[in-house]
Amino acid sequence: MQQIDRLGAVIRDERPWGGFERYTLNEESTVKIIEVAAGQRLSLQRHEHRDELWVAIDPGAVFEIDGERIEPAVGDRVLIRAGQTHRLSSSGPATRILEIAFGHFDEDDIERLEDSYGRA
Repeated sequence: MQQIDRLGAVIRDERPWGGFERYTLNEESTVKIIEVAAGQRLSLQRHEHRDELWVAIDPGAVFEIDGERIEPAVGDRVLIRAGQTHRLSSSGPATRILEIAFGHFDEDDIERLEDSYGRA
């Protein structure tokens, strides 16, 4: 299984009963589950002070990273580096992702480049 830590690796540990994936270890991080309503999208944005790992929880998520559109399968991951433009949207049904932010987390560390709700 692939690995994604702060340098881009998730650590997979196999055990007799199965195994687990470790996303962080003794790091400053913030963990959220983001819900996107059917057909909606977040602003096109970037951050200066944090990297983000996105993991698709439900079908229908669309990741836009530096202009590349990704339609992840459930469980797919993408690491977004500080400074990269990114947007999350729903291709139809409501959808959720797991977001792990690495580094100092501050909601004010959002530079909105484009926004459907007039916040840019």
